[in-house]
Amino acid sequence: MKDNVVREKSFDFALKVIDVYKELLAVNEFVLSKQFLRSGTSIGANVEEATAAVSRKDFIAKMAIASKEARETLYWIKLIKYSELASLNLDDLILDVEELIRILTAIIKTMQNN
Repeated sequence: MKDNVVREKSFDFALKVIDVYKELLAVNEFVLSKQFLRSGTSIGANVEEATAAVSRKDFIAKMAIASKEARETLYWIKLIKYSELASLNLDDLILDVEELIRILTAIIKTMQNN
């Protein structure tokens, strides 16, 4: 079976999100951390759902939702970083989610154009 890069990257990203979430809880940050956890883990969940899509339209819709969640996650990461709620280095996480956004955008555009 051929590897599915976006599935693997979104799953690995979700694991990183969970790690950062735990660190945020340790410094008593409960509100933004929960939003970040939900959107960050939702990316992979929607990618996973897309793999079982019943139609091309359904596949594109699920991938579009994953893309939106990735963009929301980028927002929460930047908000956490620049508000200095926690002294975490989130630069690698920003690069990871930006890569996911590029991959998801490419998948969506390719499917829409074919």
